[in-house]
Amino acid sequence: MSLRYSIHGDDLQVLEVQLAPGESIRSETGAMLFMDDGIEMSASTGGILKGLKRAVAGDGLFITGFTNRSDDVKKLAFSAPFPGKILPLNRDDIGGHLLCQRGAFLCGESGVEIEVAFTRRLGAGFFGGEGFILQRLKGRGRVFLHAGGALMSRDLRAGEAINVDTGCLVAFTRDVDYDIRLVGGVRNALFGGEGLFLARLTGPGRVYLQSLPLSRLADRILEGRVVSSNSSTD
Repeated sequence: MSLRYSIHGDDLQVLEVQLAPGESIRSETGAMLFMDDGIEMSASTGGILKGLKRAVAGDGLFITGFTNRSDDVKKLAFSAPFPGKILPLNRDDIGGHLLCQRGAFLCGESGVEIEVAFTRRLGAGFFGGEGFILQRLKGRGRVFLHAGGALMSRDLRAGEAINVDTGCLVAFTRDVDYDIRLVGGVRNALFGGEGLFLARLTGPGRVYLQSLPLSRLADRILEGRVVSSNSSTD
């Protein structure tokens, strides 16, 4: 039976799921908003090696599991960590295998495996915004990602390429080729406001993009605090 869910809100979204008796779902720690009585929560590393790999990647050591131990359908909800959109994907959408930026995973059915993946190129590893580490989601079941700001997707034909701000990349399917390239031209690099590097993604496959990565949001908040502080001292 397919997981039943609904997404509430616009820019600060909440994912509500219904668990049948015995059904389970897993999430990043701290994502749960509420759960009905009868749902059992348990934190696990999913194996000490997997937990250590996630910790090295900058994610939590633990994954939280939720299982309906009652005889009735129960509800629980997860909240997005910052303004943006929740993206539901099923096994057909991810082709059994999806690579995503660290922190994009919100929750997924128990049949979805979360692994650490290493980028294939040295340049992508050093300058890709997430280091050498990406998250690999594979297996069976529905998975939910979170993207900052507005969310969009692009289907790339074989050999078709797009250049993306490294922070705006959310996820891509397994056949997409991922690399990092220098912004062309000294003036573009220094004064273009897009940083020194762009992610180059080459099809075939699907790419998911976000308009407001958390790092950009944090920078704007910090700038606002500095301006406010300077104004108050004048």
